[in-house]
Amino acid sequence: MRSLWDFNWVGVLEFLPQLGVGLLYTLLVSVVGLVIGFVLGAIFGLARLSRFKIVYAIASIYIEVIRGTPLLVQAIWLFFALPLIIKYTLPSVLAGIIVIGINSGAYIAEIVRGAVQSIDKGQMEAGRSLGMSHHITMLKVIWPQAFKRMIPPLGNQFIISIKDTSLLSVILVPELLFQSRTIASNHFNAVEIYTLVAVFYLAITLTLSLILRITEKHLEARS
Repeated sequence: MRSLWDFNWVGVLEFLPQLGVGLLYTLLVSVVGLVIGFVLGAIFGLARLSRFKIVYAIASIYIEVIRGTPLLVQAIWLFFALPLIIKYTLPSVLAGIIVIGINSGAYIAEIVRGAVQSIDKGQMEAGRSLGMSHHITMLKVIWPQAFKRMIPPLGNQFIISIKDTSLLSVILVPELLFQSRTIASNHFNAVEIYTLVAVFYLAITLTLSLILRITEKHLEARS
């Protein structure tokens, strides 16, 4: 039985440039995908509060379908099945961004809906009594308060989505796990490489958690 010290930990440093490329793709897919996801989440989250049945129904179908199917299945369908319908294969990185965006958007939509609903209804009535329209009251009164309440669950969703990018290696996105699998299969150093990749993911998530905590404290101080 080999101990951890029997492995060539120093030797994996030569693969840092290749892993760095994977890290950049992981961050690219995560950041762009989460921006898209936040936009979709805001739109469909507010749509779930709409009094128009068709708008509510469309938002509900999107949220339930996406939340009811695994991200891995969504990625495989988009990259391998959709081309059979549209006769065009999306570039793997673009497909990965779309999958992260659509998937995170469904979860963020529920975060948005819950945060907005948590604001006392009297706030809307007060805004309307001051002569503001529904949309202006939502923008000026409800949304700022709701956004503060969204930050903790949004932070959790961001961390989950960043880790979910590792599933995109199955559709050939050259992210961190894809690069590590390529290295490990060619050089038979799985223990060292996968441990280093785990450290990378941990560093990303801990950094994001720290940023979120600082943001929360800053917003609390301004309240």
